[in-house]
Amino acid sequence: MKKFIIAMLAICLSFSAVNAELSKKQQKQINKEVKAKMKEYNKEGWKLFGTSRTMESALTKHIEKLETLGDDAFEQPGIAVNFKSKSVGHQQAVNNACLEYAGKAGSSVRGNITADLKANGVDVDDEFEHFYAAYQRLVEREIQNEMEESYSVIKDLGNGTYEMQVFFIVNESGAAKARERAAKAAMKDSEIAQKHASTISDYVRKAFER
Repeated sequence: MKKFIIAMLAICLSFSAVNAELSKKQQKQINKEVKAKMKEYNKEGWKLFGTSRTMESALTKHIEKLETLGDDAFEQPGIAVNFKSKSVGHQQAVNNACLEYAGKAGSSVRGNITADLKANGVDVDDEFEHFYAAYQRLVEREIQNEMEESYSVIKDLGNGTYEMQVFFIVNESGAAKARERAAKAAMKDSEIAQKHASTISDYVRKAFER
């Protein structure tokens, strides 16, 4: 019995060592990414915006969180250029991040549903176009509730104006719910979308390439 316990402890210690090694490799890769990004930001004149943290700590936290969340998380940037008020520029960047995500979500659903329905002999008419437009507009509104601002950088363009990049971390599970809410609301005014609600819902729930 004593030998069995010793053997099991040895196995546990072995697994712990492997996990520690994996964690060490993971952190090494993160540090490498941070170093490369810091070099890029410094070269291009970017500064951290809206926080007292250092650029290095903000980047490290951002990449670590993406790594920890894995496949259920993705990065969504927002960009604003040629603005004078930093607060206005920040809001523009936030809005543009939502708009960009909504555009991709709308295009993904539109492409998949159109191909699916045409393959089954369904006439994809103008009413579907109205549904897609409503869906995309509603995704833009809904996704903002699922976006967690991670860090922002700003660059002086030298003529009294600035450029800003804002980076968000979004959970795919939360984003999927936002898309579902948007689709449900958009379907209310579209009979043909209601008729094919099951097909639409399937594509809305699926993650898409960003």
